Amino acid sequence: MTAKYEAAMVFSVANGDDAVTALKEKFNDLIAMNGTIEDVNDWGKRRLAYLINDEAEGYYVFTTFTADANFPAELERVARITDGVLRIMVIKK
Repeated sequence: MTAKYEAAMVFSVANGDDAVTALKEKFNDLIAMNGTIEDVNDWGKRRLAYLINDEAEGYYVFTTFTADANFPAELERVARITDGVLRIMVIKK
């Protein structure tokens, strides 16, 4: 059974633009392997409302996708163990 989800991801900009691009590609490929990407809304570098890991800026990416019900938990698990990911939140739309 598939459902529609939105993933909000904030990446660290401390490692440079190449690291951000690599993280965006990694997570888009992971989502594409396990579901169907409908929209990628790239907000770019923004100031954070509060410091996260002593960083004041982050790179925001919002991805809307369709996947099985067990995939969002796996996506969050992978994001939490990946260096360069400050925050991730996946919601069911």
